[in-house]
Amino acid sequence: MTSILVVDDERSMRDFLKILLNKEGYQVETAPNGSEALTLLGKHSFDLVISDIKMDGMDGLELLSSIKEQSPALPVVMITAFASPDDAVFAMKNGAFDYISKPFNVDEIKSVITSATSKTLALDEAKSISAQFPEIIGESREMVKIFEMIQRIAPTPANVLIYGESGTGKELVAQAIHRHSLVAEQGFVPITCSAIPEDLMESELFGHVKGSFTGAISDKLGLFQLADKGTAFLDEIGELTPIIQTKLLRVLQEREVKPVGGTKVQHVAVRIIAATNKILEEEIMAGRFREDLFYRLAVVPLRVPPLRERKGDVPLLVDYFLKKYSNLFGKEVQEMSSYAMEVLMSYDFPGNVRELENIIERGVALEASNIILPESLTLSSFRSETSGSAQQPQSPFQIVANEEELFDRGLEEVMAETEKVFLNAALKKSGNSKMQAADLLRISFRSLRYKVKKYEIG
Repeated sequence: MTSILVVDDERSMRDFLKILLNKEGYQVETAPNGSEALTLLGKHSFDLVISDIKMDGMDGLELLSSIKEQSPALPVVMITAFASPDDAVFAMKNGAFDYISKPFNVDEIKSVITSATSKTLALDEAKSISAQFPEIIGESREMVKIFEMIQRIAPTPANVLIYGESGTGKELVAQAIHRHSLVAEQGFVPITCSAIPEDLMESELFGHVKGSFTGAISDKLGLFQLADKGTAFLDEIGELTPIIQTKLLRVLQEREVKPVGGTKVQHVAVRIIAATNKILEEEIMAGRFREDLFYRLAVVPLRVPPLRERKGDVPLLVDYFLKKYSNLFGKEVQEMSSYAMEVLMSYDFPGNVRELENIIERGVALEASNIILPESLTLSSFRSETSGSAQQPQSPFQIVANEEELFDRGLEEVMAETEKVFLNAALKKSGNSKMQAADLLRISFRSLRYKVKKYEIG
């Protein structure tokens, strides 16, 4: 049963919400102030906190801050009076899931709570699935879909073709498929097709016998013999020459290989996982890739999304890489400043996860404090694409990059400018759909509507 903690210094309000939510099937605990709420949170597990903002002693904003420090994923809905919209905006900026205005509309309360608790359940499910794939960092909806697909296809012998831009982690996905397969105890043998010279590719794939060519001083097993009864991973499959494509097709059709210079064929039982950053359908149309080979490889096609399509995973990846490189460099860089994180969240990462890792590695190496600041981030393509007027900043990086200007303008002005940049960017990307923009920004529709009105954004 979903458990909710209601915090309000008015007993009548606590009783009202408890009766209402009990009728909706929720388990409800109440607290008259922030201090008692924290005590209950320390003893019990809750799926949602609903708290008034104005309370004696520890108010709702202080309680929100404490909750986000201890349980960042726990959704908090704030109760606010019409007279305190600034407090509601501040709460949203500091991690509140949404806010409810007094006097209450019961249907609105139910809707907000349903959204908040659904998000909690979705997060729990995502974490549960993600925990089964420790080699891949991600809990976004996009990655959960990938994990679910891996779970379905891994136990089968079907060949898999993984699509994805460079740096998205295609080999990690291939390894995960192998690890969850029925041949996980056998070998996983990778080869990068573009890294092997053309005159050596046949030998690397199929092996050779001693004396078959100059330099063949002994017999050599190829990829398919080494991966027999296991998994062969062919990265950048689109780089294979037509001759090798023809010979690879025979392996897939006949399940047998003949080493270079050999006379005997060898039977192999190999699961093939291939990967490419090219659109093979276009390569087929251009005559550079065999259509029959494509269908043999792409029994199950699987697309790994670029990082710009799963921005929700950026904080997880940042945390992982911060720990990795802090340990490697013997430093204690433990976190990313909020402004630096905003820079990353607004960046498109053309190099994907690999680029983010390089950014964090450089940031940890350059940073003298224990927190990465915007000036320690090196985003060359980001700067070149957004080098607009100082009066009309195009990115949060430009807003905060000049330290003197930052202090001249003041925190509130800079934060407002940053918020407007994100709102405009989300509206532009969503085709001015406020519902989609709210989803991109991971805020409620009501919150987006309020901000659009506040800043008079058309």
